[in-house]
Amino acid sequence: MSILITKDTTCVIQGITGREAVSMTRECLDYGTKIVGGVTPGRGGREVHGVPVYDTLEEIARKTRVDASVISVPPAFARDAAFEAIENGVKLIVIVTENIPRFEVAQMVELAKLRGARIIGPNCLGVLSPGEAKIGGLGGRAVDARKAFTKGRIGVMSRSGGMTTEICNTLSAAGLGQSTAVSIGGDAIIGSSYAELMPLFEADRETEAIAIYSEPGGRMVKENRSRLPIVAFMAGRFMDAMPGMRFGHAGTIVEGKADTTAEKIERLRAAGIGVAEKIEDIPKLVREKLGR
Repeated sequence: MSILITKDTTCVIQGITGREAVSMTRECLDYGTKIVGGVTPGRGGREVHGVPVYDTLEEIARKTRVDASVISVPPAFARDAAFEAIENGVKLIVIVTENIPRFEVAQMVELAKLRGARIIGPNCLGVLSPGEAKIGGLGGRAVDARKAFTKGRIGVMSRSGGMTTEICNTLSAAGLGQSTAVSIGGDAIIGSSYAELMPLFEADRETEAIAIYSEPGGRMVKENRSRLPIVAFMAGRFMDAMPGMRFGHAGTIVEGKADTTAEKIERLRAAGIGVAEKIEDIPKLVREKLGR
């Protein structure tokens, strides 16, 4: 099983004619993702790797079901693209664009909640369910993604797209496949947090454990009531010896003692979450949590 996407998920690429989007389209198609169209205003009638390009998402939605959209447009147009997707009934929106003003991100997230849609990102690499589909740039080329991500029972979440791949690669090398991996985005305001995605993993009876990548900052960890054992890798341990230094993504703002790496590790462990000293320790901790 998987969360968010399956092999039957239909997807569009907004901003498909952009340089990065052209490469991402090829990667997703090669992995087996069902891309039913792309959108770039003024360029309707073209094709990108055989995918038809339209001027509006509405044109695609009138012809076929659209389950998900990847938004890869300049920051100035990201809000309009998200609004277009939401108002046309798209329920999963992956925003890879970065440097979007926070006020505009807040507007996107609020409208998505009102319409029953879910945003992943912005400033993320997307979602990948091994053997099913990948939506976004997570894992890079299909041949590389198939090596790093293997089908299994471990859910993975990370603010960092690169660390999402690294954790999955480490798990795969140890014989622990993944149900779904989600790069949630590194900005201060994002559409879906760890806490908001956790119920989806919990509802998937084939997910047996969760691995997450954490950074200094934030006071999110108070307790853990999940049925799933959780293992976290905490980056930035060196920060405690460098007061005043900031580390990580925009969403990990360090504010005083409660946000030091040591304090966060303490809170994670107090909540019953296993903390890996090194990434390569994650598989061992997962197995211990599962009693294997």
